[in-house]
Amino acid sequence: MYKIVVFALMAVACQECQARELKRCPLVRELRAQGFPENKLRDWVCLVENESHGRTDAKGTVNKNGSRDYGLFQINDKYWCSNTSTPGKDCHVTCADVMTDDITKASTCAKKIFKRHGFRAWYGWRNHCDGKPLPDISSC
Repeated sequence: MYKIVVFALMAVACQECQARELKRCPLVRELRAQGFPENKLRDWVCLVENESHGRTDAKGTVNKNGSRDYGLFQINDKYWCSNTSTPGKDCHVTCADVMTDDITKASTCAKKIFKRHGFRAWYGWRNHCDGKPLPDISSC
């Protein structure tokens, strides 16, 4: 019994180790590394700061339609990521895939969403960034 409890605690601790919180300049560096366009970086930073607070493991509350949002970009499971172990939906990823420290899959999916719908696909951007002062990333 003791071994089971220790193993369970280690598993929970390990999950916590996998989460990252990206502050502004590290986030900018990650977005640049993922090929986000420089002229839209301030919008992306604003979106991330308001959607997930920079947490790669962010999991939103249940939305009115029963869906949830996941990861750094708060990617929705109704259309974009699959809540099964098999990649699916429009981004061909699982929701767990977009909650990892390696933001490659989440970034690819976010760019796909942006290409189809622009920043207006995200309420965090609509409510906190659209027509408002964007974050200063000049020192990043």
